[in-house]
Amino acid sequence: MEEDAENPMNWPSLHRWLLTLLVSIATLSVGFCSTAYAGSAGYIMKDFGVSSESVTLGISLFVLGFALGPLIWAPLSEVLGRRPLLIWTFAAMTAFNAAGAVAPSMTALAVLRFFAGAIGSSPLTNAGGIIADMFQAEQRGLAMSLFAAAPFMGPVIGPIVGGFAGEALGWRWVFWLMTLFTGVITVAAATLLPETYAPVLLRRRAAAVATAAAAPAAAPPAAPTTPSTPSPSPPPPPPPAAVYRSKFDAKGVQPLPVLLATSLTRPWALLFREPIVLLLSLYTAIVYGVLYLLFAAFPIVYQRGYGWSPGVGGLSFVGVAVGMMCAIVYTIFDNRRYVRISREHHGMAPPESRLPPSIIGSLAIPAGLFMFAFTNDPSIPWIVSEIATVPFGFGMVLVFLSISNYLVDSYLIYAASVLAASAVLRSLFGAAFPLFAGQMYADLGIHWASAIPAFLALACVPFPILFYKYGARIRQRCKYSAEAIAFLEQRMQAAAAAAAAKAKAAEAGGAGVGAGGAGSGAVSGSSSSGLGSGLGAGPQGGRPQGEAGALPAAPGQTA
Repeated sequence: MEEDAENPMNWPSLHRWLLTLLVSIATLSVGFCSTAYAGSAGYIMKDFGVSSESVTLGISLFVLGFALGPLIWAPLSEVLGRRPLLIWTFAAMTAFNAAGAVAPSMTALAVLRFFAGAIGSSPLTNAGGIIADMFQAEQRGLAMSLFAAAPFMGPVIGPIVGGFAGEALGWRWVFWLMTLFTGVITVAAATLLPETYAPVLLRRRAAAVATAAAAPAAAPPAAPTTPSTPSPSPPPPPPPAAVYRSKFDAKGVQPLPVLLATSLTRPWALLFREPIVLLLSLYTAIVYGVLYLLFAAFPIVYQRGYGWSPGVGGLSFVGVAVGMMCAIVYTIFDNRRYVRISREHHGMAPPESRLPPSIIGSLAIPAGLFMFAFTNDPSIPWIVSEIATVPFGFGMVLVFLSISNYLVDSYLIYAASVLAASAVLRSLFGAAFPLFAGQMYADLGIHWASAIPAFLALACVPFPILFYKYGARIRQRCKYSAEAIAFLEQRMQAAAAAAAAKAKAAEAGGAGVGAGGAGSGAVSGSSSSGLGSGLGAGPQGGRPQGEAGALPAAPGQTA
């Protein structure tokens, strides 16, 4: 219910924003660990006597884990909840980072990197779900701006820290720093992060109400009997026990194997049957792949070309970071535009209203990449090519954030699967692009090798424009999107009916507000139905026995 204090959307604003900061830092740490390793790649090559391609594999395998992990962690969060999953996966990631610090060979290090990426990838999907649990759609855009920059800001900060730490302390200390970072987040999450997932909260509430209802009441003292008085008649049998369940469990909880099967198959169905998902996921995958391509390209351009040390070479990513920060500031102001449109549409803004920032970003990305491609020669001052990376970072965050919000709003009930499909494709590109960077730069030279990603980004410019103009018509003709539209219409009708009922009750003097055992405004129903605002209770064959409040699910919630 809107008035329920236990509803994460009703928590104090400061509390919700602090939790948003925590899960954003957790997401940033995963990206940080993926590339901090790159800052000390040269020292790993010397220590193990391997090629640069073998060392680059340590980055690619870590990012490849991003493609597999979310498919498992998303359904597990529906069963276990957000909180325990984040804590235990980060604890395991911390252990794998520590093992990497003492790895005896490149093979062992590469295997450990894969498992660290796969296990530590849980925030890539679940952190967005936590934010969706706590914020309504109008507020979520601003919170998602902070979160959306984290997967990109982490990889940019990683080489800077890794380069200087590797130069001063050795590459193994880079892994100890990663261990410390993820370990602190594990402790912080265990201490500060509460559960936010509405179905899990309601399931716990239902269990608590059922336990309280099942507690035997104190029996009155027995009346004394004498030979002259007849024995009292036996008390009537107690009424059938009430069965309490949340509205999410009214139709039964899906077994974990079913959830895993759906999680592993539905993203692919959406990816190949929905043109919106395919084209926009392909676009974000190319942008993400280019980012990880730069982790292999910048050492070639700045360390070999300009003679920078590994520590100073990591600073070449400062331009990308500046662009990202500019994008975050832009989205704060652009959120006002979205809020205005949302209010004009009674809280249900068209999904296409999310896309204008991606159009701006789609133009900034190739502009920055082309400028970088033809100004990265050692004969040109390094600051020129460094400035060129600013529009790339700016456009990258705008494209990623705008498209992610558009996909969530377009596929409300399938948002988790859509984001999983996008994450899988994005991670595959991020894993593959660094592997061929060395050969591409060796064969084509620094100018044309840098221009190829620019041409790829230029080819994708029409995608956000196309869906901004024709997206509504395309969504109506797509199976899964049409189902999401029908769901949205039902939700709008239900909201209108609830508002009308509330107004009618207010006119009648505020009657009709009931009090529940664990919350307000509950409706009880039969044991086989999910009536009410969260928990239904009924005897197996008798009249309802109890009531409880509810926590509504977040719109567009990701799992």
